[in-house]
Amino acid sequence: SSWLVSANRAVAPPPPPQRRIMPVKWVLYWQPNQGSTVSTQILNEAAQCAESINGVKEGRWKATLNYYKPMLRDQSNHPDLPRDFLGISLADQPSKYYFIIRSQRIVVEADATIQLIMEKLQSYKSKVSLYFDGFQYQLGDFRLRVGRVVPVHSESIRGIVMEVEYLPISSMEKARKVMEEFVEIWHEALSKRSLSGKFVNSELNFGEFGLADTYTPQHTGVQYAIVMAHMIATVQPVVRG
Repeated sequence: SSWLVSANRAVAPPPPPQRRIMPVKWVLYWQPNQGSTVSTQILNEAAQCAESINGVKEGRWKATLNYYKPMLRDQSNHPDLPRDFLGISLADQPSKYYFIIRSQRIVVEADATIQLIMEKLQSYKSKVSLYFDGFQYQLGDFRLRVGRVVPVHSESIRGIVMEVEYLPISSMEKARKVMEEFVEIWHEALSKRSLSGKFVNSELNFGEFGLADTYTPQHTGVQYAIVMAHMIATVQPVVRG
């Protein structure tokens, strides 16, 4: 039995599971020029642009987003409840679901099954559902996703988003300069196509949401919340007109 004890001592305990490093990601949105509309042509041009700078197409990319509102007759009786919040499922985190309450600067990660629980509870209802549909490209150390934003059960395009990931780094501050340089190259390549608008990156203070410099999926959720607010503000008047 003594050899068994010494053998057991020799076996090191398994290392704790390593949390996968998340590459830094910027989420940009297409801002049309005054009086211009958003169309699939812009998406096609952006896809061609990605290929023109040696982007290798890796396949399709999808994500879904919901705006939730409380199922209350009188909101004034419950002033502490958020008037609305956003839920999003991300293509690179299929088992998770993210809630963002912009008014209270809160972002929460939940299991994807939370959506079924919410449907049964009926305390909040999804008022608007949007899906993102496009393509993913690899450009050296960068990954690029470009897709259209479309309401569920509709083909009317509401906007275009672009994700830029820098794969080797998970520090937002360390990645900033190289991300800025890549976006500049992208803008230069796209400008040759004479499109009426541009991709815009929103400057965010992630610290307000309690998020640190190391990138997480929660950072992506917050970016989508801000991007959608900008997109609805810039695109809706044109669509209504």
